[in-house]
Amino acid sequence: MDWDQARFNMVEQQIRPWDVLDLTVLQLLSVVKREDFIPAVHREMALVDMELPLAPGRKTWSPKLEARVVQEVALTGKERVLEIGTGTGYVAALLGKLAKQVYTVESDAALAAQASEHLAAAGIQNVTVETGDAVRGWSKHGPYDVIVASGSYPVAPEFLFEQLAEGGRLFAIVGDEPAMSGTLFQKQGGSVVATKLFETVVAPFANAPQPARFVF
Repeated sequence: MDWDQARFNMVEQQIRPWDVLDLTVLQLLSVVKREDFIPAVHREMALVDMELPLAPGRKTWSPKLEARVVQEVALTGKERVLEIGTGTGYVAALLGKLAKQVYTVESDAALAAQASEHLAAAGIQNVTVETGDAVRGWSKHGPYDVIVASGSYPVAPEFLFEQLAEGGRLFAIVGDEPAMSGTLFQKQGGSVVATKLFETVVAPFANAPQPARFVF
């Protein structure tokens, strides 16, 4: 397979049209090779515009969503980052290339172990993989400059705001299928400003806190 051509097609046909135009992020996609993080059985589909299965109830993000989120959190190299849900370790690798330190927490021990292997093979040393449930946050290393949540929440995860440093950013996908919004929350002067970036649908965190709902 011609991976270079496939990567070029991925960038030009999937990622740029999704408003990912930051040259640093686009160049990074050639440095951190997505196919090296995808399970072998699905490796040839690594650069295709689709989610790929990882474990029961778990899938990767699509390549365009991964790139867009990395662009939107606007890393400068100084940030301490929390990723909730490691998956393959690929997004953590992208974040690690642009941040000072990344802590990524995965509830599935087998996925966490595989992600650690992928990150080590890629030579990425500033990403720490930990096993646990970080859906409500992971205060162990906080506060964080950036938090990225890989699953969706039914409503804005306000409980994560307290783990953000002043000026910190949280990316989360909020809502119920079929109406979910990729949203960037920024902590400013003690308040939080939310900016809806795009519509998408990803699987909810299995144990995300649920709001009170009316029953008819």
